[in-house]
Amino acid sequence: MKWPLTSSRYKTLPDSHDSILFDEQRFYDAFASDINSAHSSVIVESPYLTERRALQFVKLITRKVNQGIKITIYTRHPSYHTSNLESQSWIACRILKDAGARVYLCDDMRHRKIAIIDNAVLWEGSLNIFSQNDEPYFVKG
Repeated sequence: MKWPLTSSRYKTLPDSHDSILFDEQRFYDAFASDINSAHSSVIVESPYLTERRALQFVKLITRKVNQGIKITIYTRHPSYHTSNLESQSWIACRILKDAGARVYLCDDMRHRKIAIIDNAVLWEGSLNIFSQNDEPYFVKG
């Protein structure tokens, strides 16, 4: 199934098929805006989770869940990470679950980084949405 890459908020480049490249500086504001505009569902696949990024989104996720939006997060099982990242992942899972998100721990070494909003907007790229730190990444939205 091909997911349409659309978002009326963003200007697109010629021949870009409604996609645009974001760096880590611009990604989070644009992504949060798309979550805020969600009408039915948000699905995120992020192999790594950290407390810092979970806390960044907790209020938005809580608000959207309370509005009836289904928020689903797939992540690599924390036991597959090194000790510090494993600990961060467990903490982030708790934060996101407490906010009302459905968090699924996957027993494989998945590494995709995607988000699908309302089955209409696709974010894909190399940035770990719920763990990115200070490294430069790019995401196509």
